[in-house]
Formats: sequence, structure tokens, C-alpha cells
Amino acid sequence: LVREQLRIAAGEPLGYGQNDVTFDGHAIEVRLYAEDPSAGFLPATGTLEAWEPADEPAVRWDTGVTAGSVVGVDFDPMLAKVVAHGPTRAEAAGRLALALERMHLGGVTTNRDFLAATLRHEAFLAGDTTTDFIERHTPATTMVHDGPTADRVATTAALWIQGRNRTNALVQGQAPSGWRNARLPDQAVTLARVGSEDAPTAVRYRSERDGTFSVSITQPDSRSDDDSVRHQATIYAWSATGIDLAVDGIRTTALITAVTADELAGRGEVLHVTMANTTTSLETVPRFNLPGTEAPTGGLTAPMPGKVLDVLAAAGDVVIAGQAMVVLEAMKMEHRMTAPFDGTVAEVRVTAGDQVDNGAVLMVIEPADGHPMGEDGADG
Repeated sequence: LVREQLRIAAGEPLGYGQNDVTFDGHAIEVRLYAEDPSAGFLPATGTLEAWEPADEPAVRWDTGVTAGSVVGVDFDPMLAKVVAHGPTRAEAAGRLALALERMHLGGVTTNRDFLAATLRHEAFLAGDTTTDFIERHTPATTMVHDGPTADRVATTAALWIQGRNRTNALVQGQAPSGWRNARLPDQAVTLARVGSEDAPTAVRYRSERDGTFSVSITQPDSRSDDDSVRHQATIYAWSATGIDLAVDGIRTTALITAVTADELAGRGEVLHVTMANTTTSLETVPRFNLPGTEAPTGGLTAPMPGKVLDVLAAAGDVVIAGQAMVVLEAMKMEHRMTAPFDGTVAEVRVTAGDQVDNGAVLMVIEPADGHPMGEDGADG
């Protein structure tokens, strides 16, 4: 193409005619962005804690980021262009969706699940792709696992942790994992899905004599251990970057990246677990929280880093739900932060011109009913 451009610029004729142009199958491109489809596709920021494109299926990855890259507010948040080719539209779409689903990706909210859901949508495969496709067909914005699959993901994370604990053991490193010489409670870890409001899930496991593991998972809505769901797991291989195991006879190889806990921020260790068609980010819930690390309640928080352009309320003002409170500039766009509920402004923590981080508390609002709420509002 560049050669022909140079030839034409030099006054030479195009080197081929229309009859020389042929078609060979179908090619589809998607643009992987750091954005939140469930929040109106607002741009997202953060550090790519996990980034590893899948080796198979074979697709083209055009990207300039890697694990550790920081997605900020100064540039467009596109992470990659991904192109797949196939003999038919359906095959090209399926290959591209599978490449996205197998990609190990964590640390930043992206449109990966939305893209995969779109590529697999019946209307997209049928070519019904007008500009109002999203409004008419509403493809899923995030991957939501069913109960058994969510249990497999949680079990995989918990058993990867036990493998690491055994590998790093300084005492009796030769002993089998979970070995004990008395009747003791099962080993346990509590996991919370990052970004989800669901209650954490407790995973308990015990090593059996045959080398397998008995696992019980207490669902968030369970009232006692009697409601636990029980599973059987076998580990075939463990490494610092993943695990090969079978849970209830379903064998899976998962990629896992661990991000060190930040006790001062009140955040436990985070595991990015890639399996079951997406990457699930799970936080290990600390057994004890440091005083002063509790999340603020009744706070209006910034949904992304940005610059405060205007503050529209003052301490003591009575406000109603949906009322504009702060104007924030981020990603070359203005966003109005609105009151999440009726109440009174108790504290204003920013002024015009301030640069704020994602999650920064902009204002503290006392709800009209007297019960603080940990919500925030944004109108992009």
C-alpha cells in the first residue's frame, strides 16, 4: 500500500486494476479499550497488573502496552487493536472472541467482556450491525458466571494460594500440603470479587490421603456451614503463574497473577484468575482491618482521575438526589458528579483546579434519613 502511495505521488499510475482485487474470507477488528461499558463506557485508569495475549487462536495484536503499563488521563485509553481472519464471518468472529476470552488481563477495567459478547451475539453474526446495535440488542457488558463456575474459579484461586504457601514454607517443606497430626479445622481463605457488591465467599479446603482436596464453599447468602457447597479437586501442576487442576471432574488450566496486599489502603492481596472465558479479579479479605482504613461512608467520590473544574455546592447546603455537585474534567470530557441521595453537605474536600485520583472523596453528604451510604454519582 505504501509503495503504491509513493508511486502515485511521483505521478505514476496505479499498479493494478479493479479486476485484480480479490476477496479471501472475512477479517474483523476490535479495539480493546480501558473503559467501563457498565458505566456508559467512561474511560478507566490504572496499572495493567496482568497483560498476556493468548497464544491461540492465532490473531493479530497491535499494541504498545505490557504488564506494568500505566493507563492515565493524558492519552487515549486504547490498549490494543486485535484482528482475526477466517473463511466465514462466523469463524472470524468466533476466533476473535476466543482470543479475547483467553487473554490474561487485570488491573484496569476494560471492554473485553463486552467485545466478546458482541462478537458472539446472534444479531452481529447475522450482519445486523447498524449504529444502534447496542441499544437494540444490549450485549452483556461484563461476564457473570453461574454458581458452579464461580465456585470453580474460587476453588482455583484458593488452591493456587495453598500451593504457593507450601512452596514458600520454611518448615517441613517436604510435608504434603495440608498435612496435620490432629483433628483441626480446614484451611480457609475468604475471597471477594473486585468491583462487586456481593458479599465475600469463604473457601475451606482439606488435603485427603489420596492427594486430592475436599473443598467447601460458603455462599454469601448462607447462614451456616451446613449450607456449604462441597467440591472435590485434584491438582496436576502448580507454578508461580498458574495452576492445572480438575474441580468436580472439570479440568482447567488457569493463569494467575498475584498483586501484593496494601494494608494501609485496607486492600488485601488481589489475584487475577484467567479461566472460564474471562479474567476474574479476587481480593483476599484480610482477617483484621487496620484502624483508619475503613472506606468513607456518605462520600461523593471521583469515578476516575481528573481535574476539578467547578464546585457547585458548599458545606451546609441541602441537596437532592441527582443534583450536580462537582464538575470534573477527565479524558478531555466534562463529567458532572451528582448527589447520590437527598441530604446535607457536611464537608467539601476539593476546590476548583484540584487534581484528584480515582476514588478520591470530593464531598461528604449526610443523608436526609440519617443513615450514611457509600454511594457516588456521575453523569457523563
